[in-house]
Amino acid sequence: MRNPLFGRGSDIVFERQAPEPGVISHALEGTEHRVFWLDDARDRTVYPTLSAWLDVDLAVVGGGYLGLWSAIKAKQRNPDARVALLEGQTIGWAASGRNGGFVEASLTHGEVNGGNRWPKELDTLNRLGLENLEAMERAVAELGLDCEWEHNGSIDVALEEHQLGWIEPSKAGFLDQSAVQAEVHSPTYLGGRPYRDTALVHPAKLAKELARVAASLGVEVFENSLVDELYDENGAVTLTTARAGVRAAQVVLATNAFSPLLKRYRLYTVPVYDYVLMTEPLSAEQSASIGWQGRQGMADLANQFHYYRLTADNRILFGGYDAIYHFGRDVHVSYEERDETFRTLASHFFTTFPQLEGLRFTHRWAGAIDTSSQFCAFYGLDLGGRVATAAGFTGLGVGATHFAAEVLLDRLAGLTTERTELEMVRRKPLPFPPEPFAMAGIAATRWAMDRADHNYGRRNLLLKTLDAMGLGFDS
Repeated sequence: MRNPLFGRGSDIVFERQAPEPGVISHALEGTEHRVFWLDDARDRTVYPTLSAWLDVDLAVVGGGYLGLWSAIKAKQRNPDARVALLEGQTIGWAASGRNGGFVEASLTHGEVNGGNRWPKELDTLNRLGLENLEAMERAVAELGLDCEWEHNGSIDVALEEHQLGWIEPSKAGFLDQSAVQAEVHSPTYLGGRPYRDTALVHPAKLAKELARVAASLGVEVFENSLVDELYDENGAVTLTTARAGVRAAQVVLATNAFSPLLKRYRLYTVPVYDYVLMTEPLSAEQSASIGWQGRQGMADLANQFHYYRLTADNRILFGGYDAIYHFGRDVHVSYEERDETFRTLASHFFTTFPQLEGLRFTHRWAGAIDTSSQFCAFYGLDLGGRVATAAGFTGLGVGATHFAAEVLLDRLAGLTTERTELEMVRRKPLPFPPEPFAMAGIAATRWAMDRADHNYGRRNLLLKTLDAMGLGFDS
């Protein structure tokens, strides 16, 4: 019997094997609309609000991963520099505190995307990505970051026959159905491709720990200090907040999905909402029923894909699939509650793990991803080389922001390095169109991706045209 959640007459595994509606309702009953990671971090550190004017060598705008890594590395490069970090709300409250905690080596959103866009640099980009992951792992150890770092790797799983070809069964390392089931047991898995170069982390603990280290190095950290304007005044870059401001010799802008302070970048990203569920801790019996002894990160291969992982206390985080854009590039707390998406995710969870029926979800939340048309970060250098920007990480920011911080500081210092000479750094992606064209284009693209998933992965003319133009929208 077809589950009433799905009315498209389609035939993907989540529709063929959908659970009964009562299973979904029971699992979501009592779920709190709160970010598990921020609750679990239990960090009560409060940083002051900027209340007086400062003159600094470097001002960093944004208290997420990019801003925090930039501030730390700036002090490591020059301990005598005066560095101030201004966060509009609290440290790690946005994407850096609510993501899935996947630390990917890839800087390009995967081999295919990197090869299509920068084929001559792909080997270099792959090497730099691996070096970045290794450097980040060293930093976690050397800085004593208590962030539940686990270098467990990941597995991409095929759920439909046509997806098997995408993970190259003829190449070494491929997991056939029995082999992938031996790693993690789900009746939906037909095959898998393991990757070593992925780590897992507690997102909010990482952000809070980076802030602690930054403060210990002498970075002046301010919360609830929203920067509302940036302008050039008498050779200094001036940043104003509601109560005061900062005059800086140089600035790093690390504002993620939020409206950029430099208007020239406002068409380069769109904020796309991603949704997540977190289960209660699994019992010993439930854990045994799914295996997962390697604790790898997991993702499936559809255009509209899911990602999931275990936490330190043996919960399962399950997110992805829907990617929701709102007219006008708005970011608003009201967009974080979307019952139909949470019900869809819950349904897909129990299709993936039907043996866990009866398990409840404790938390549900969402957050905005800064999506670029090239699926990975772009870079800017403005106001005579005094303001450096990176944005558009498209879900790769946990690892790639560590690399980006080095790029931004290199560029502010006027250095020519292997990083700064990358075409990915020197050239910007195609911007998204203004409204109403952005809304119409994204809606059409999402429809086309869903249709491809329901048509053996075949991409229609719209998707092929966007591919040829170098434009994309990621789910």
